[in-house]
Amino acid sequence: MSPSLTERETQVVRLCSLGCSVKEAAKILKLAPNTVDNHRARAMAKLGTNKAALLTRMALKLRITSMKDQLTLAEKRRCGRKNDGWN
Repeated sequence: MSPSLTERETQVVRLCSLGCSVKEAAKILKLAPNTVDNHRARAMAKLGTNKAALLTRMALKLRITSMKDQLTLAEKRRCGRKNDGWN
């Protein structure tokens, strides 16, 4: 299965799979939270899931992210995260 996610949907899926909330992803991507939520919902529909855990699994399977992937320093700064041990 090779769904055709847009570049923005791919970015949102990556951030969600790294544990970012919709608000954090919106800050990182400089978008409105509703816009991020819409991208996430469309990506989930294209991937055939309605659960966040399965979205993360699909992101790993489709190599949108990896087990070693982390937020960049710039992404952490934009969303206000510190070194919290998660990312």
